[in-house]
Amino acid sequence: MSKADSKKTILLVDDDIDFLTQYEYQLKSMGFDVCCAENSEQALELLEARQIDLAVVDLMMEHMDDGFVLCHRIKQTDRPIPVILVTAVTRETGLEFDASNDQERSWLKADAVLAKPIRFEQLKVQIGRLLS
Repeated sequence: MSKADSKKTILLVDDDIDFLTQYEYQLKSMGFDVCCAENSEQALELLEARQIDLAVVDLMMEHMDDGFVLCHRIKQTDRPIPVILVTAVTRETGLEFDASNDQERSWLKADAVLAKPIRFEQLKVQIGRLLS
């Protein structure tokens, strides 16, 4: 298998174009194949069209619950796809979300939760953990 064949594909979903651009560039520089979606509809189309190995999903996009719904849809696909949920909810509302135990992961449908603004190192650690 060539190196190109073994590339993992990461789906980035966020309505913040700056977030998509920044993290797409950084993930590509690490050797990942990256596809981006600005909303849930685009993300679902990419999930059908591409072999996705991991998804990074923003919680609040066009609708407040888009990220929750998308995480549930991703987990209903035929293959297990790890999901990292990124959110500014804590900063904006004071509500805390976490995926540190099985009960929280079961209703969030996310394998990890990162609070925005996230540092790339945080994302890199979670991606490494979930793809290993």
